Amino acid sequence: MRLRSGGAVDLLPGVVLCVAITVAASLVETVEADILGRAWLESLVLAILIGTALRTAWTPGKRWQAGIKFCAKTLLEVAVFLLGASISLQTILAVGGELVVGIAVVVAVAIVASYTMGRAFGLPRRMAILVACGNSICGNSAIAAVAPVIGADSRDIASSIAFTAVLGVIVVLLLPLAVPLLHLSGMQYGVLAGLTVYAVPQVLAATAPIGALSVQIGTLVKLVRVLMLGPVVVGLSLVSGRFHDDPSRPAPVRPAMHKLVPWFILGFLALAGLRSAGMMPLVTLRPIGWVAGWLTVLSMAALGLGVDIRVVARAGARVTLTVTASLLLLGAISYGLIRLVGVA
Repeated sequence: MRLRSGGAVDLLPGVVLCVAITVAASLVETVEADILGRAWLESLVLAILIGTALRTAWTPGKRWQAGIKFCAKTLLEVAVFLLGASISLQTILAVGGELVVGIAVVVAVAIVASYTMGRAFGLPRRMAILVACGNSICGNSAIAAVAPVIGADSRDIASSIAFTAVLGVIVVLLLPLAVPLLHLSGMQYGVLAGLTVYAVPQVLAATAPIGALSVQIGTLVKLVRVLMLGPVVVGLSLVSGRFHDDPSRPAPVRPAMHKLVPWFILGFLALAGLRSAGMMPLVTLRPIGWVAGWLTVLSMAALGLGVDIRVVARAGARVTLTVTASLLLLGAISYGLIRLVGVA
């Protein structure tokens, strides 16, 4: 039977490319361990770097795009879902109610501060909102969810996300330096990464070099942060009429409920609940963890293939200043929260 467009045949080139990068990253990690005694750069980070280098030197054509997007989105969502099996009740309780409230406060303060910075740097109102929500919640996903609510057009969206991918990779590479500089424990660093890094896969890449506890806490904190997208979008939708002031722009649209709480977050929490209740056979945990880890590296390769470092030059000084300044502020607020609530 002939597969229609959009089927497995269309996915194959991009998926094979991402698999090749994943294998290369794993081999480099192995060589590192053999020569240097340990892998200073994990395969997660190496996959991003290799993918970014390839993307900067060569732009994949249309035949590659379906598979790359499939790895970057669908397979990543499956990986995050499966990671729920690695989270125990003890890890969930370790986050604590105070920290959950603190995450909500950090997101709210960061949105207001980022929006204020954007307006001060001369960004249009809609673009300032997109940058603020992207920085404070979950990067491009937040921008995509908020854009239709405020009637943003494609130019606003493109300008808002142009710098995010590159800066996100830079943060992944530099944030682990905070551990020795700030004398952070694995749990403290996990909280810091979960609160500051843009996207879930980037949190995984930023925390993997520090240890399993950082990965678990960082992922959990990041998903709590992502859940803040729902209230933010609902709040903006209540005042969406104020954005319907230009007939040349798209009319504000309220997104569907399933876009506010993605399935993989609910699935992650469900698996964590099953693990905590002792309802998952122990024999399944290791293979599930292996599959989740492999899919995560695969999605990192796809993420790298979506990063062109030349976009920095096209992002514009005002967007660059706003995104960078608000990210630094978010990091400072997050570090303050860690000290305030006494994360061990």
